[in-house]
Amino acid sequence: MAKRGKRYTALLEKVDPQRAYPVDEAVELVKSLASAKFDETVEAAVKLGVDPRKADQMVRGAVVLPYGTGKTIKVLVITRGDEEQEAKEAGADYVGFQDLLEKIKSGWLDFDAVVATPDAMPEVSKLGRILGPRGLMPSPKTGTVTKEVGRVVRELKKGRVEFKVDKTGNLHVPIGKVSFPAEHLKENLLTFIEEVLNQRPETQKGTYIQSVYLSPTMGPSVKVDVHDLMRQIQERRI
Repeated sequence: MAKRGKRYTALLEKVDPQRAYPVDEAVELVKSLASAKFDETVEAAVKLGVDPRKADQMVRGAVVLPYGTGKTIKVLVITRGDEEQEAKEAGADYVGFQDLLEKIKSGWLDFDAVVATPDAMPEVSKLGRILGPRGLMPSPKTGTVTKEVGRVVRELKKGRVEFKVDKTGNLHVPIGKVSFPAEHLKENLLTFIEEVLNQRPETQKGTYIQSVYLSPTMGPSVKVDVHDLMRQIQERRI
């Protein structure tokens, strides 16, 4: 087992590992656990009661966080025709077709998200081995294969995040920075979890959201009280 440093050990003393903290308290606590010299990212880790080996229990989606992630996103749009101008006007960092495909083939990956129009996908799909492992392959399921490139680019720039359950049934999504006001982190968390609930597979049985943890980049994790989380989401829906 890796030896913990004094800084990390001191942070661990702030957290009761046996306790599930109410949402508001968990958010305030995770902010206090940041000790790095940079603005640490707050990540939400969600354990789902699904079997990812079954195609009908694959949980995948995207959500626009109301207060963004705090990260500047470089968006690449692969298209041709009328959508090129639409993408540029929406703020896309790179727009093109064959020229961008060739650059990617040669190893260029200076972007964080890829949007493509349906007519471009036969060519984009050939880059699966490059884009796929990095989570950059456009997909209709997350809305990044679309004719509405302008809308999607604006959403990505605002704070749209994609999520996909891994082989162990977990989701990992950034919900902001520790410098965010606690209320903003909370709203981002509630919005994300609400969308995860919307993506619940019809074939899933038992407890769907089994646990939720928040953690800063360089600090320990805080367990969130799922019952309190569900209560606050329900109140938002009334």
